[in-house]
Amino acid sequence: MPIDLTRVLDPALAGFDDIIDVRSPSEFAEDHLPGAINLPVLDDDERARVGTIYKQVSPFAARKVGAALVAANAARHISGPLADRPGSWRGLIYCWRGGQRSGSFATILAQIGWRVDVIRGGYKAWRRLVVERVQHDAIGAPVVVLDGNTGSAKTAILQRMAGQGAQVIDLEALARHRGSLFGAFADGQPGQKAFEGRLASVLDRLDPKHPVIVEAEGSRIGKLNLPKAIWRAICDAPRIRLHVPIDIRARYCARDYADLLSDPGLLHDRIIALSSLHPKERIEQWLALVQAGQAEALAEGLMRHHYDPRYDRHRARFATQRDADLDVADLADLDGIAAWVNAKAKQLVSWP
Repeated sequence: MPIDLTRVLDPALAGFDDIIDVRSPSEFAEDHLPGAINLPVLDDDERARVGTIYKQVSPFAARKVGAALVAANAARHISGPLADRPGSWRGLIYCWRGGQRSGSFATILAQIGWRVDVIRGGYKAWRRLVVERVQHDAIGAPVVVLDGNTGSAKTAILQRMAGQGAQVIDLEALARHRGSLFGAFADGQPGQKAFEGRLASVLDRLDPKHPVIVEAEGSRIGKLNLPKAIWRAICDAPRIRLHVPIDIRARYCARDYADLLSDPGLLHDRIIALSSLHPKERIEQWLALVQAGQAEALAEGLMRHHYDPRYDRHRARFATQRDADLDVADLADLDGIAAWVNAKAKQLVSWP
């Protein structure tokens, strides 16, 4: 029986033992429902082959070839990934939109005796809910922004706050990027759709009774765009600004970016990418620090001449009467800073 989703994390999704995406591996890799497993009834090559037959021969010929491929792949899934599923197992199946792939697989599984349903409208119906959630809906909880120049340990403080029970959204973790030219993760970023799906799922879990703290970000994190709803909330929210001495921040960055600093070739390329923004002498000075392995001096130079001026210009656009400031002499007690930020966030949104 088809089910209709009304939310990104619709309660109906919780009633199934497995959510099965029967689309091709490339479709699944681009984006999929949270927790779904990929059991494609047509792989990428097979899907292209059926599509070509549909256009060049006839729809009937394409359906005949497609049915044979679906049956063969269904048999492989039943004897493989689904082999240990008991008779009481319940599965929810979806494909792209039309329901042919999901309907075919669901019919075969139902003949075995399993209880299976399909998502009406497939992935595309769920994707519409995601877009609405991240582009147009209200966040669902009062937002407070944690601000501070590079090296202020904002991400680590957010993580400490989450461990203390505060409600946070770690945008950089969702985007798999630390939000700067030097912030790329080794395994790369998700695609825009996958990022939005992850963010929508987090937003759907928010408790409206508590404020949510997010890190100050620009409109992009690496290659990914922040959707309208979260960007609008960041722009409008009160801010808690951390003021940390530059030498303390440089020392913290030297530790936090140890993976990058241990790769002089990669670091060299990232600094060369700044050549259009800084005098030649400064670029050469930074490259010399790379060669000398002087991580803290390099971090301080980048902060003083590149990151801090840009942060200051960006921050000036968002100053409000509701902001709060915290002078941090050192970053030794991140748990204490996190507790202070959480208490101040509640005050800023007049929360009991």
